[in-house]
Amino acid sequence: MKFDYHMHFEHGSYDKNWVEGFFRAARKRGLDEIGISEHSHTFPEFKDLYYEDLVLDDSFIGKFQQQWLKKNKFKYTIDEYVSFMNELKKDHNVKMGIEVCNFQDQAKVRDILKEYPFDYVIGSVHFLRGWAYDSSEIKAEWDRHPLEDIYEWYTEEVEKLAEAGLYDVLGHPFNIRLFRYLPDFDVTPYLERVARALKLAGMVVDVNTGTYYRYPIAEISPYPDFMKIAAKYDLPIITSSDAHEPEDCGSYNAEAVAYAKSFGYTKITRFNHRDRAYVPLT
Repeated sequence: MKFDYHMHFEHGSYDKNWVEGFFRAARKRGLDEIGISEHSHTFPEFKDLYYEDLVLDDSFIGKFQQQWLKKNKFKYTIDEYVSFMNELKKDHNVKMGIEVCNFQDQAKVRDILKEYPFDYVIGSVHFLRGWAYDSSEIKAEWDRHPLEDIYEWYTEEVEKLAEAGLYDVLGHPFNIRLFRYLPDFDVTPYLERVARALKLAGMVVDVNTGTYYRYPIAEISPYPDFMKIAAKYDLPIITSSDAHEPEDCGSYNAEAVAYAKSFGYTKITRFNHRDRAYVPLT
């Protein structure tokens, strides 16, 4: 079966005419099921956590992130999201997920999530020491940190997410390669630590094409070195496009399937109300 479980409505609105484009693209690409995983910054319930965690001072990154938090953020409550998704489910085979950033206060995250009937929850590392490392506008910050530190910070954040026990999926693993800052040192210890953390937490790997068509690295995440280790640890997978526009739903799904199969994967994870089943990867 063909699934795409990682995409967002944030560039549009909760309007059925606009979101219908996602379903048209899914049908065009032969997907059996899609899942919407709205970013936590869509919802005011998470607002305080962003203001607690992000660098928001008068520095280069602080000024950018102050403005980032004021642009198209916190515009729908989770209740409004649930209501809209329930309407969509009447006419479409669609799952309701959420993608939550790597907040430091996981107890607050738990209190928010426990109230809602998500089909799955993605945890993603979007910030390192309060820096939105995947924002091209503040890409210069990369040059201020040794790459060994970035790999260590990223690994620590995944370990924290896994330890929290709140998440079904790790979003776009090791997308810290996205701007082509590539290590000249052995990263195997970091890859192994992440795989062990996911295994202990029972988390799934997001085989995500967003880094293939949206970023300079132009590769599927996670990249081959981690995929080999994920397969060794028998970590389950989903496939996803990380679409932010309707026409990108299911983008490069065939490539993601072929990529996963090249590492020996034959099954894909299907979610329903936080339960999972494993079905053939086709």
